[in-house]
Amino acid sequence: MPTVYLVPSFLADEAIETIPSYVIEAVKNCQVIFAENERTSRRFLKSIDKSIVIDQFEWHTIHKVEAEQINHLTAAIKAGKNIAIISEAGCPGIADPGQQLIAVAQEMHCIVKPLVGPSSILLALMASGMNGQQFEFIGYLPIDSSERIKKIKELETASAKNNSTKIFIETPYRNNQLLESLLQHCNGNTKICIGVNITAKTEQINTKSVAAWKKEKPELNKLPVIFLVYAGS
Repeated sequence: MPTVYLVPSFLADEAIETIPSYVIEAVKNCQVIFAENERTSRRFLKSIDKSIVIDQFEWHTIHKVEAEQINHLTAAIKAGKNIAIISEAGCPGIADPGQQLIAVAQEMHCIVKPLVGPSSILLALMASGMNGQQFEFIGYLPIDSSERIKKIKELETASAKNNSTKIFIETPYRNNQLLESLLQHCNGNTKICIGVNITAKTEQINTKSVAAWKKEKPELNKLPVIFLVYAGS
């Protein structure tokens, strides 16, 4: 039975040390690669081991997984080929389109092997000091201003009621607008953690109350940021 390896990639280009060596061996054991972005995945593989022959693999690009990609996957599995699924950043299947391919692999009773690597969601949660027993990753909040405000209030209420941490992200050029919405519409004692450039040399992960953040707002435009909100006791 073929194996489907879920291959993590680094969050910051210089953070090569965040990828364990056994990931390299797993990739070398594959014949087919499904990558969220083929160009950056090729560069990623070369950076972790220059001996990898990039063109020896059968490459398929994941964007929005369509029937064609699923057909390529099922054909590779039926042919007994080992497969690597590589995320653009972080871990496949976590806020990542690779999830749909993984679901197909499970349905076909493949061995699905998740490999250890960096996840901005978990790293930010670990460093936040917020509740790591109960948490929820939301993904993106609504773009529409009124809908976004409504969602923020819902998340804050749910956090307080369930003593849970709420985690979400935003398109980098809208980070400042999202932070402004959080500061305007959350209670002053609600805690917000802002994780910036996680695993990079410029990494910053800081937790403060809304009232404290209002006194010193960071500049987040075009930076990779993850937000956490905690209104629990």
